[in-house]
Amino acid sequence: MVTKSVIVKSATGLHARPATLLVKKASSFKSDVNMEFNGKKANAKSLIGVLSLGVTKDSTIKIIVSGDDEALAAEEIVKLIESLDE
Repeated sequence: MVTKSVIVKSATGLHARPATLLVKKASSFKSDVNMEFNGKKANAKSLIGVLSLGVTKDSTIKIIVSGDDEALAAEEIVKLIESLDE
């Protein structure tokens, strides 16, 4: 299991477009990908799950990945979230 923390820099947080990009990226990996924010946990492969966390700008979220490609998945997802500054 790989756990990483990342700060969301996107002006809109993880809403519609950025959340869709995140779900697509997470879904491209075999590993289970979860996110934690404000004590809530969601499957990062579920758009509804990601949106339900209500992640806003400058929030720190935790990415938890476990599976065959967990190291690569965690790295790629963190990189994507960091690049989401509109």
